[in-house]
Amino acid sequence: MRPAVRTRIVATYLAVAALWGSTWMAIRIGLEDLPPLRFAGVRMAIAALVLAPFALRGGAWREVVGPARAQLALVAVLQIALPYGLMFVAQQWVPSGLAAVLFASFPVWIALLARALVPGESLTPARVASALLGIAGVAVLQLPHLGDLEGSSRLLLGGALVVLSSMIVALANVLVRRHLAAVSPLAMTAGQTAFGAALLLTAAALLEHGRPAAFTPSAIAALAWLAVFGTALTYVGLYWLVPRVPMAAIGALPLLDTTVAVTLGALVLHEPVGWNLALGGGMVLAAAALTIPRRR
Repeated sequence: MRPAVRTRIVATYLAVAALWGSTWMAIRIGLEDLPPLRFAGVRMAIAALVLAPFALRGGAWREVVGPARAQLALVAVLQIALPYGLMFVAQQWVPSGLAAVLFASFPVWIALLARALVPGESLTPARVASALLGIAGVAVLQLPHLGDLEGSSRLLLGGALVVLSSMIVALANVLVRRHLAAVSPLAMTAGQTAFGAALLLTAAALLEHGRPAAFTPSAIAALAWLAVFGTALTYVGLYWLVPRVPMAAIGALPLLDTTVAVTLGALVLHEPVGWNLALGGGMVLAAAALTIPRRR
């Protein structure tokens, strides 16, 4: 791999992780004023509108309505509508830190699914060790908060929904790698956000009828950040990475974004910083580094 290409891959990878890490805090802020399905649907609708002019000008919409449209629609359900609906509902009951820990099972699911569905993706001891090290690091990051949780049926249900969403997103990324690697990242993101928004807003109309939505300044700011930076830019970057790095590296992204989320919580929300941030963050960074392709 040429040094310039490797540098671009690493820069894009770190940018995607940083942007995704910022979304946990934004989701928590937005849920104070907006019902979860409507919140998720409006987020995706704004992202689709942001991307539409670029997709139309560059001809990417021809790919969206082309031969791959059925596969794009399926991945939109698996990558956008189902997991975001589940996660936004779950975060009404599950603290964002615990949600991040549970979603960090993602590298395990993606490693298993990639091994089963993607030719050439091997489940090496190093990749297994990387996934386990990363999950352990995320647990260390959140260790001071986990003992404060009180058991409840809603907490258990929310936790199960987060884990299920992690499995669904892992499947979506493996399917993209196997069937849609030739589709441009812009077409992939624009098509999926538009289709996902339609599904989420339909679900909101059916299931959240009568629930008030207050578009306060903080809710609008959360929506804008999530739509532009946490969705449009992030997914274009993600889909550019998928054909270029091992699925294990994609699997490590939630580990890195949790480190970002904890750091932002300390800097922006003034959450306490302890030994766990240095130790857990180091473990997560080491796990992610193991998944980056080496120069040959």
